Amino acid sequence: QVQLVESGGGLVQPGGSLRLSCVISGLTFSNVNVAWFRQAPGKERKFVAAIAWRGDSTSYLDSVKDRFTISRDNAKNTVYLEMNSLIPEDTAVYYCAAAINYYGPKSLYNYWGQGTQVTVSS
Repeated sequence: QVQLVESGGGLVQPGGSLRLSCVISGLTFSNVNVAWFRQAPGKERKFVAAIAWRGDSTSYLDSVKDRFTISRDNAKNTVYLEMNSLIPEDTAVYYCAAAINYYGPKSLYNYWGQGTQVTVSS
């Protein structure tokens, strides 16, 4: 059974930082491409960042590329999203997604987590 479990969300003030984690089980972690998406209230789910299975390729939404960093630790079956200089527009539920045969910004990932809430507010 494949499971993706996100953690690390919370309430943070503008300009603050958070690190999200996504632990993946039930797959050979070193073979999977992983992405983060987010969905704000009343809006469509949007791609945030992705990292390829070897960790040698990453991709970002333009509005976060200078503030967010995606990384992976294959020994821990975990992908991270380090988020700095957070702004209210980053407020959303953040989802982790995984796929073996797809890497990119579209919602074509086979496996999804339940999401973790990030709220940026003073």
